[in-house]
Amino acid sequence: MSELVAGVDSSTQSTKVVVCDAASGEVVRTGQAAHPDATEVDPAEWWRALGTAGDGLRGDVAAIAVAGQQHGMVTVDDDGEVVRDALLWNDTRSAGAADELVAELGGGQPWAEAVGSVPLASFTVTKLRWLAEHEPDAAERVARVLLPHDWLTWRLLGGRGEPTTDRGDASGTGYYSAVDGAYREDLLVRAFGREVGLPAVLGPAEPAGRTADGVLVAAGTGDNMAAGLALELADGDVAVSLGTSGTVFGVSEKPVADGSGVVAGFADATGRYLPLACTLNAARVLTSTAAMLGTDLDGLDKLALSASPGAGGLTLLPYLDGERTPNLPDASGSLVGLTRANMTPADVARAAVEGMLCGLAAGLDALREHGVAVRRVLLTGGASRSAAVRAIAPGVFGTSVVVPPEMEHVAVGAARQAAWALRGGPEPPTWRAHDDGITLTPSPADLDAGAGVAEAHRTARRHLHP
Repeated sequence: MSELVAGVDSSTQSTKVVVCDAASGEVVRTGQAAHPDATEVDPAEWWRALGTAGDGLRGDVAAIAVAGQQHGMVTVDDDGEVVRDALLWNDTRSAGAADELVAELGGGQPWAEAVGSVPLASFTVTKLRWLAEHEPDAAERVARVLLPHDWLTWRLLGGRGEPTTDRGDASGTGYYSAVDGAYREDLLVRAFGREVGLPAVLGPAEPAGRTADGVLVAAGTGDNMAAGLALELADGDVAVSLGTSGTVFGVSEKPVADGSGVVAGFADATGRYLPLACTLNAARVLTSTAAMLGTDLDGLDKLALSASPGAGGLTLLPYLDGERTPNLPDASGSLVGLTRANMTPADVARAAVEGMLCGLAAGLDALREHGVAVRRVLLTGGASRSAAVRAIAPGVFGTSVVVPPEMEHVAVGAARQAAWALRGGPEPPTWRAHDDGITLTPSPADLDAGAGVAEAHRTARRHLHP
């Protein structure tokens, strides 16, 4: 019998743990526990959730890896104690700090060339500037800055030795250059005012150590990087994940440096690059619209599919929690083109689905502009189960869409990394998690309708947010 490995997805909303067969990737057991619904959280809540979700799952595993939500700022003191609650990626209080930092370096392009990305409110470097300016007493106590997955990996190892990270998650901090393979401590000092301890950056298959009971702990990575591992992305594959946030990403042998900030030039978990565009508003657009219409998600699907493409001229800019792409942290949502004729539940439902997808389609276009091939889209995340999303997405995206078998992609990707660290070698094990997926091919009519919807969305955005 093959050895077992565990993968952890410590996300915004919950911790999910999967135990997989190390050779085949077959999922053997799973567990889950909720996180507080907040934009700042005591990291102890993640540790508690990991204990609950992983109860009884680690007893017979040979290796484990943690994939965590990107960008979160975890600060610890000289004794390894957490200084303040972690600020998560979706906490936008540092938007002003982001603007300051971009201006101080002379614009977005110098940042993109330095660290691959232009700092937005989600990035760790901007949260450090905010902390230094708004909570100087807490900032004075900070000895180390970690990401959520770094902190959990360190806790798995008993807090012994120096913390570690990987180049994928580190590339989302705003002070690590994946191209150079080194921290830009000058940028961290610019943000925070002084040097602090940073985790060592491990290679893709390099282990971080072993737990007290001998389980190998892999390097871990960011959630998007782990999803890429689970999907085994190849050239021409682009993943669109519809979770709390929406992400569009593909793999590339070459780095991307987008001075506009639309595409973040992250690293992946295999030694390549992971150009990515992100929206703050994805699945929650659908749940919020369903609640407003007094129905559930199945009801929303039926309403949306009963309406014509374009929702009778109704366009939703779904910036319900502000937005990251485009960079509008203080924006709110807008319904554009409302008339007596289209002021119906069906058209509103259709506009919600189309608006959410158009935000991701803009990300796809941005990746294309930076040389990322888009042969097909792999559609994942909770909202990918929606019948309306599946019907509308191929036309709006302008390409074939594959819906892989339902699984916890981030946790499975972490498990695949754990198997890689256990086995070693230049490439991760082949699991083929998406070979049995559903392929959705758009008709010429779908493509025409989708292009019209996308253009209406772009026009509304230019008009309201020039």
